Amino acid sequence: MWGFFSFGLKPIAHFPSLDILFYRLYISVIVLMIINIGFRRDKIKNDYQLFKGLALQERRKLGTLIVVGSMILMANWLVFIIVMNHVSVKAASLTYLVCPILTTLLGYFILKEQLGKEKWLAVGLSVVSCLILSFGHLEDLLYSLFVALAFAFYLIIQRQLNRFDSFNLLMTQLVVVAILMLPFVFTMAGPVPTEPVFYYCISAIVLLFTIIPMFLNNFALKGINSSTIGILIYLNPIVNFILAIFYYKEDINVNQIFAYGLIFISILVFNARIIFQQFRPKKMEA
Repeated sequence: MWGFFSFGLKPIAHFPSLDILFYRLYISVIVLMIINIGFRRDKIKNDYQLFKGLALQERRKLGTLIVVGSMILMANWLVFIIVMNHVSVKAASLTYLVCPILTTLLGYFILKEQLGKEKWLAVGLSVVSCLILSFGHLEDLLYSLFVALAFAFYLIIQRQLNRFDSFNLLMTQLVVVAILMLPFVFTMAGPVPTEPVFYYCISAIVLLFTIIPMFLNNFALKGINSSTIGILIYLNPIVNFILAIFYYKEDINVNQIFAYGLIFISILVFNARIIFQQFRPKKMEA
C-alpha cells in the first residue's frame, strides 16, 4: 500500500507541502482518537497504568522520547511530501531502500547492536551507490537521505518505547505534535482549499497510507515474524520505482540504474541470512 503513496500525493502537488502536512496530521489525530476512544479504551487504560507505575525519572525519559519522536516523525512526513511532489518518485523510493540499512547503522552506534560482516558489506555498497547518485543529483540525494535518516531515528526511538501499544503510541505522538504545531497553523497555513480533489487525496492519505497500514502492520506482526516483514517492506520501493519509470515517465540514466542496482544487491546481502532461512527446507518431524 505504501508503494502507491504517490497516487495520494501527486494529484495535490500544486498545494503547499505544509498545508498537506497540516491536514494529514489533524485529520489523522481525529480518526485515531475516534478509533482508540471508541473501540480500544482498555488498551489506553493499560498503557496509562503502565506509564503511571514507572519511576519519575523513567517517565521523564519516556516523555522526552515521545516528544522528540513526534517532532522527528513530522519532519519526515513534511520532507517526504516535498520529495514526492517536487523532487521525484525515484528519490522517494530511494528513502524506502536505504532506511532499513540506516536504521541498523544507527542501532550499532546508538544502541550498541552488533553487525555481522554481511551487514557491513551492505552498508559499504549503499555508501558507494549514494556517491554515484550524488553526481549531478546531489540535492535530490540529500533530500532522500534526510527522509530516510529521520525515519531511521524515529524507529530507533520507537524501539525504546515498544513497551506501549503501538497504535496508542502513534496517537499520543500525533496529539503532541498537533499541539506543538498549532502556532504554525495559524501563521503559515494557506487559504482553506476549495478543490474536492484535495479532500479526496487527504482522505486517501489518512486512511489508505496512514491508519489502515498501521492496523495491518500490527495484525501481521501477530502471525509473521518481524524479519519476514522486514523483507516484505522492500516491495514499497520496488512499486515506487516501477511507477516512477513507467507511469510518471521520469528520466533515468545509466549511472542511476547502476546505483539502484547496487542498492538492490546491498539489500540482498543485508538480508542474506533471513532470506536463506525463509527458503531453507524444513526438517521432517518424526
